[in-house]
Amino acid sequence: MSHKPEKSYYFHRELSWLEFNARVLEEGLDHDNPLLERLRFLAIVSSNFDEFFMVRVAALKARLRAGDATPDYSGLGPEDLLVAIARRVREITGKQYACLAHELFPALLAEGLAVMRPADYEPEARRWLEEYFTGQVAPALTPLALPPVVEGGPPPEFPTTGNLRIHAAFLLRATDGGEERLAIIQVPSNLGRFVRLPMGDGVRFALLDDLVMDFGHRLFPGYAVKERTLFKVTRDADIGVDEDRDDDFVAAMEEVLVNRQNSWPVRLSISADSEALESMIKAAMGLGDDDVFTLSGPIDLKGFMELADLKGFERLRFKTRSPRSPLALSEDNTIWDEMRKRDIVLHLPYESFQPVVDLVEAAAADPAVLAIKATLYRTSGNSPIVKALTRAARSGKQVTAVVELKARFDEERNIAWASRLEQAGAIVVFGAARLKVHAKAILVVRREEDGLVRRYVHLSTGNYNDKTAKLYGDLSLFSSNQTICAETGLFFNMITGLSALTELRHLSMAPFDLKHRIVSMIEREAERSSPESPGLIAAKMNSLCDKDIIDALYRASKAGVKVMLNVRGICQLVPGVKSLSENIRVVSVIGRYLEHARICYFRNGGTEELYMSSADWMPRNLEKRIELLFPVFGEEARDRVYDALMSYFLDNAKARELGPSGHWHRVKPAEGEKRFSAQEYFYEDAVKRLERADIATEDKVLQVRRSPP
Repeated sequence: MSHKPEKSYYFHRELSWLEFNARVLEEGLDHDNPLLERLRFLAIVSSNFDEFFMVRVAALKARLRAGDATPDYSGLGPEDLLVAIARRVREITGKQYACLAHELFPALLAEGLAVMRPADYEPEARRWLEEYFTGQVAPALTPLALPPVVEGGPPPEFPTTGNLRIHAAFLLRATDGGEERLAIIQVPSNLGRFVRLPMGDGVRFALLDDLVMDFGHRLFPGYAVKERTLFKVTRDADIGVDEDRDDDFVAAMEEVLVNRQNSWPVRLSISADSEALESMIKAAMGLGDDDVFTLSGPIDLKGFMELADLKGFERLRFKTRSPRSPLALSEDNTIWDEMRKRDIVLHLPYESFQPVVDLVEAAAADPAVLAIKATLYRTSGNSPIVKALTRAARSGKQVTAVVELKARFDEERNIAWASRLEQAGAIVVFGAARLKVHAKAILVVRREEDGLVRRYVHLSTGNYNDKTAKLYGDLSLFSSNQTICAETGLFFNMITGLSALTELRHLSMAPFDLKHRIVSMIEREAERSSPESPGLIAAKMNSLCDKDIIDALYRASKAGVKVMLNVRGICQLVPGVKSLSENIRVVSVIGRYLEHARICYFRNGGTEELYMSSADWMPRNLEKRIELLFPVFGEEARDRVYDALMSYFLDNAKARELGPSGHWHRVKPAEGEKRFSAQEYFYEDAVKRLERADIATEDKVLQVRRSPP
């Protein structure tokens, strides 16, 4: 008699992530979004899948290779999970490509923007494209022929195909008979994905990969092409670095980047053109049927983000918004003056990232500044923050940069920045052994006019990246509160030196006490909750999958605490289960901007506490990364952060709510209720704040009229 497992009250992490990507796809299917924005969402779905397979699926396959079939706390083992993942990915990509072919391509064509596939080439276009291929593309190609195909024999040994690189494959037979040969051509990534045609109405593009597949036979004289197809191999990018190589850690990281191109294959994406070639490539890669994804359209939609930004089609995108700086700085009103007056909250991307740049640039230029310390996890390719730190170091200031080389997919950029900072004279610390430094903090030490040394800090939920600051919804705090500043100083001492771990009273630091602090605050809320005065927890994060925290939230719910969670991505907690989580509500907001802020609020029997953090409620953040949780003190700052947090639970335009079955449903306005979008509200609120600030500034200036108004 088989034992029926108990019902699990935890969703599986990977399957929950797939539902997140399905919600991203819903934005691409949403007719209320502009056409090119819908195309962008479809491209994001593909980009998300690339990383998911490179990291999460690769880790599952590695477990199976190691003989580890242990189920996780949701009850699923890696083998069953891989089957479930393949099934759900096919469902999502099926909807994605159906939308592209049947909705977006025809609608874009009607707007004068065409993406032509080989079946669409009329004679004149085909002649021009063939000439373009011969003159501009073919000289850059390297056709690689494989050993003859032996029927019933082993698959031909493949040359390296790299990671995420598009290839064309050809099954050839000599025109005078003879054996079949397999040949592949890598599509160059430096020639541009889209080839613009000079004839026809509107703007018309062909895909470079289609040209290579359609005209690539020209590179095999003496052979006839029996079949042809396009394919892309996704490889394991979850490769760890040797943490013990302290003497040449940068070299060890560079080896990881090289190895990524030739690591274990985990997925084959292939166009629906040739069963024979699909079978050969699959066998050569050592992949099974569940690892092969046959696509009914362009082989890689991630590159279509370029098309979504095409000039001349602004009407097909969201209306441009130009966020302004909330601080009116001048010679008479410096960043230091503003920070001494009050704690300042910056809300990206509704307000400009410029105040963060201003802080570092002012610190670099100010002779009174003695030292600057900063954590750098993900920066842009032309980062004004790093440039200012470099200038500060060259001018003789004490500059310390904690550069995290293990920031996945940004390793190469971070290695380059670290080298420049070191050459400028900065002290560069390459993270911490076996831990990623994911905290976002800047500390400035300044000698004031009265001779006393004062510290200023910036603490953030998001990265110091001026590019993503235009797309990611993040909150940050500028403060000269000396308690917060002193503890931030201790934090930097702990991660840059050999100082012993120091207990922080107001800040919490992972992996040491942050998780314990969160669980303790949840338990405190349950203890102080009563029917007359129920407790309240409200939190916003990217992902929730730490079992200890989930169990604490279940206990709080059973104690009558109302729990409101805004989780953008993975959520392993099951809400709405009677006698377990009936007091827990989970919503997710997917919209124009990527929700990235982490906030948590505890009613605490009326002595309310409000925090922001760099950390999600995930084991990797709480146990394997250096993170910070920091309080929001100033009344104005607290009101603003609390208002932002609670706005997500009022959203009835872009919010989805999670049910106990794992299904997410759109939250719609009730009858007679107005439509409310949290993201639109944040933008309107930022505009109003700037208007009020402008009026306040004008009131302080005597305006003398020299002509009639």
